Amino acid sequence: MKILVVLTSHDQLGDTGEKTGFWLEELAAPYYAFLDAGAQLTLASPKGGLPPLDPKSNEPDFQTDATRRFEADTAAMKALANTRTLSDLSSAEFDAVFYPGGHGPLWDLAEDVTSIALIEHANASGKPIATVCHAPAVLLHVKGSDGKPLIAGKAVTGFSNSEEDAAG
Repeated sequence: MKILVVLTSHDQLGDTGEKTGFWLEELAAPYYAFLDAGAQLTLASPKGGLPPLDPKSNEPDFQTDATRRFEADTAAMKALANTRTLSDLSSAEFDAVFYPGGHGPLWDLAEDVTSIALIEHANASGKPIATVCHAPAVLLHVKGSDGKPLIAGKAVTGFSNSEEDAAG
């Protein structure tokens, strides 16, 4: 199975002056679940290259066995440093698409026409599409084959505003 993992290229948390990006655990844990199950992974982002890491996700309190494994894995770090440019890829090349969270996707991937088209094509082909935490925002403008919003009438789980308030 070939899985496309789409990461954000956005590094600013609105107008707060704080840095953001993807959340490390939300990449690392699924990365190894997929890899250990025999999947071939391709990492991509809108700009290609090294996507921004939310610095908070790399603080000691948020480290896990998966994040430590990822950071010690030279192949994983090389793949992360060299993400493919999203516009150079097609959903036809992959069996599934996965979007890790973090705040970054709220700004770039939720509005990125390439990402939206990729999800629409994957959906039309019956391929699994998965998002975690803040990443369900990438579905905001995605249309189903009927031209209606893909998430219309569906329950979608993601990081809520109340959770955001509680987290500060």
